[in-house]
Amino acid sequence: MRRLLRPLWVLLALIFLLEAWLWDRVEPIIARIVALIPLPRLKAWFADRVEHLSPGLTLIVFAVPVVVLFPLNLIVAGLLAHKYFVGATALIVLHKVLGVGIVAFVFDVTRDKLLQMDWFRRLYEFVLDLRARAMALVAPFKLAIQHWIKRFRRRGSPGFIQRLRRRMQASR
Repeated sequence: MRRLLRPLWVLLALIFLLEAWLWDRVEPIIARIVALIPLPRLKAWFADRVEHLSPGLTLIVFAVPVVVLFPLNLIVAGLLAHKYFVGATALIVLHKVLGVGIVAFVFDVTRDKLLQMDWFRRLYEFVLDLRARAMALVAPFKLAIQHWIKRFRRRGSPGFIQRLRRRMQASR
């Protein structure tokens, strides 16, 4: 049974790592864009307000972007149902970028308060541990792909092409 479930676990790990990779790549870009917003007073005001909230209320503040962005999922489902694949894809990308940007900003401001709650801290540590396990699970496959690419590049070298031409001419 474990052998049958292993591909499923690898697939789930790959999906999880893809999301984490996207987060790692997009979050700094979104952070720069957010930093360019000419509203430093609004940012400072928001951070000040969160500082005075309890951890429970901070969790509500953290959940607001998810609730606000959820209707975009329904719109995407409607677009897909009506076979507007390009529009749905564009909206999914917009949803991801907006979601990462807003959630990254809000999480950055609310992280300290949220980590005061034991269950949230355990969940946060669990997700970090899950990410490390997923990376460990995918590492052998990643290494094999890197070796394959290196071997393919070596074969694609000019010397390989010349040897291949000589063999083709010799066989004529």
